[in-house]
Amino acid sequence: MRGNDAVAGSLFSYVDLEKRVRPDHPLRVIRGLVNSALADLSTAFDALYSPFGRESIPPERLLRALLLQAFYSIRSERQLVERIEFDLLFRWFVGLGVDDPVWDATTFTKNRDRLLQGDVASEFMRALLAQPKVKVLLSTEHFSVDGTLLEAWASTKSFRPKDGSGPPPDAGRNGEQNFHGQKRSNETHASTTDPNDNACPFHIR
Repeated sequence: MRGNDAVAGSLFSYVDLEKRVRPDHPLRVIRGLVNSALADLSTAFDALYSPFGRESIPPERLLRALLLQAFYSIRSERQLVERIEFDLLFRWFVGLGVDDPVWDATTFTKNRDRLLQGDVASEFMRALLAQPKVKVLLSTEHFSVDGTLLEAWASTKSFRPKDGSGPPPDAGRNGEQNFHGQKRSNETHASTTDPNDNACPFHIR
């Protein structure tokens, strides 16, 4: 069953989240635009949930949380849920009160997948980008990134004698290699990670 997005304050809470977020904070403007777009999707949300059963995480809060994940480059749902737990700004933006429990990360992921499979997340972004205040922020300008593949020398540490002699490197993913006293060239040594690299940095010409 679809959860209720209404904010229910605690009877004995002395922390007013609305007052904790400064009036000129950028997320205030964004939250207003987001709430307007979410209101237009209420019917679509109802179609995704059964009218019976236990209440789910409100879809509005899920989508607000996903925006925060993108804004703040949070790498996983588990880290996002942890951030919502202790960050008052995140709680305010998502729509949770100070004393409201935060969802479990696995529950968050399951409910998020429901929105993605129902294409509601795409509809949400379209509704958000259609907001008049958002349109003026968009630009038709674009830039290109040169994705040319660059060839580089293999790491010096990856070079080993071709005949298999020599001491093994130190333990670890990038173990140290001691070449002291050795004569090295492309004829006698080769990279273990890039055997085709003939640009040995210690090539004797």
